[in-house]
Order: sequence, then structure tokens, then C-alpha cells
Amino acid sequence: MNEKTDSKTELKKMLLATVIPASFIFIFWMIYLLEISLNISLSEYGLRPREISQWFGILTMPFLHGGFEHIIANTTSFLVLGSLLFYFYNDNAIQIFVWSYVLSGLFTWIIGRNNIHIGASAMIYAFAGYLFTAGVLSKNIRHMAIALIVVFLYGSMIWGIFPMNNNVSWEGHLAGAAVGIALSFMYRPPKYIDEYAAYSEFDDDCDCTENDDIEIKYSFKDESNKQE
Repeated sequence: MNEKTDSKTELKKMLLATVIPASFIFIFWMIYLLEISLNISLSEYGLRPREISQWFGILTMPFLHGGFEHIIANTTSFLVLGSLLFYFYNDNAIQIFVWSYVLSGLFTWIIGRNNIHIGASAMIYAFAGYLFTAGVLSKNIRHMAIALIVVFLYGSMIWGIFPMNNNVSWEGHLAGAAVGIALSFMYRPPKYIDEYAAYSEFDDDCDCTENDDIEIKYSFKDESNKQE
């Protein structure tokens, strides 16, 4: 009976962990399908670095995508990393998510090239940066395992922060990664080993035993070839 209850609790926790990431993804797709159905592009409402009149691009950037391949890549990574964030760091996940959303866009607005930047990759890099760095800092076996999983699945993301491809907003990647790392120091998870040690003081008999890299794409609309 207890095992069934524990299984149901874990399943419920897993499902709840996907709610907010999935809600963002739902908006991604609704906007993308709207563009397709009306044969329009909303990319002009993306992020334009250092243009005060385009400040809202900081908030709209993650919801706009350059094509089917772009939105598919971001959908998968956003859901996986976002769900890991809410499942393993539930106490501070809301704050981390919101700061990742706002600050990754703000830093891209400050350092980005003079183009229109779109896509959710800045937030994806923020999630990955947090999950990896927080896992290392915590010295918590469970969280360190998540850090290793992030490296295994998304290790190739590291190349995205360098200016190696003019068609990719490496500034957005760099901004997101920096935000994630900074947040890992602000919201450092507890060390479970300390909790076990404290518990053992009261109960000495306590038994405390316990693919290929995925390419992330982040596109921007280059206005240099735009026809008037």
C-alpha cells in the first residue's frame, strides 16, 4: 500500500513539474501555428538590442521561432530541462524560472548584435547552466547526477556560446548560461548528506542507503538582407 502511495506521489510530482514549462511551450506553438495559418511572420516583434522602443522584445523573444526545425529543437530541450528544474529544485523553481526568463532577455538586449533575436534558447541555456552548476556546488549526489545527465545530453551546447555561426545568436546563449550560473549561487540547494547526518543523531539504527548530444538552435532574423 505504501509503495503504491509513493508511486502515485512521485507520478503526481513529475506531472506537476511539467506544468509551467509545458504552458510556455503551448504558447510557442499557438503563435507558430497562427503565423502559418495566416501566412505572416511576427519576428519583427522579437528582441532588438539596445532599442528602447523595442523593450518588449525582452519578454516576447522566447515565444517567437524561425521555423519548424527551430521550434521542435527548443520544445524538446525546454520541456526536459524545465521539468528537471521543477522536479529537483521545486523550492526555488518559480524564482529561477522567472529570473531566467527576464534576465536572459535583458542581457541579450544589452550585448546582442543589431539584429532581431528570437527563440527560447536563452532560457534553455539558463536552465542548463543552473542545473549543472547547482549540482556541482551542492555536493549532493542526487543533484550531481542531474548535472552529469545535463552534460551527457546537452554537452554540445557549450559551443553555442561562441561566435562560430553568424546565423545563431551566440549572445543569447551566452547571456542565458551566465544567468543560470549566477542563479546557482543565489539559489544553492541544500546538501542532503547534512540532513542524513542530523537525522542519525536521533536514530542510530536509521538505514540511509539510498544518446547523442542534442543540438540546440537559436535563430535570429538578419535585417541586412531585408527588402524595403
